[in-house]
Amino acid sequence: MTTTEWQQWIGPLIRVLAGGVFLYTGWAKIQDIDDTIRSVRNYQLLPEAIVPTVGTALPVVELILGVLLIAGVLTHYVALFTALVSLAFFIGVSAAWARGLQIQCGCFGNSGFTSNPVPGYVRELVLNGTIMAGCVWLFLRGAGRFSLDRTLGLSPATGTL
Repeated sequence: MTTTEWQQWIGPLIRVLAGGVFLYTGWAKIQDIDDTIRSVRNYQLLPEAIVPTVGTALPVVELILGVLLIAGVLTHYVALFTALVSLAFFIGVSAAWARGLQIQCGCFGNSGFTSNPVPGYVRELVLNGTIMAGCVWLFLRGAGRFSLDRTLGLSPATGTL
């Protein structure tokens, strides 16, 4: 297997892993929108007037991004948007940690306060950092094999943009 052929498998792997995380977290959050809104509020970063809108829209956005990533549709743009969403999560968790907030991240549908949030903060920073790095790969290299982008002619056959 040549380097180019091997690289064609990295895109699908990233798409399935990152898309799977976004599907899982979006599904967990959509199960209890009130809990998701509380999670957004707990970060104390957004004006109260938009907290319900963000809390309600967030799981839907995550589900859509997850589906589009796994399917490999408009991967160039979806990877960029997913990286930006992950960056927002990264900044939110970093800000909560830096300000000493004792909250659960709400990333997997749990909200509220906790006596030891640091393991969750570290997990979320690593997870979102990894997703951002993977999305940069997708943005620069394309969706790779088994993407609808290739089938629909939305990216070059080599999988690069």
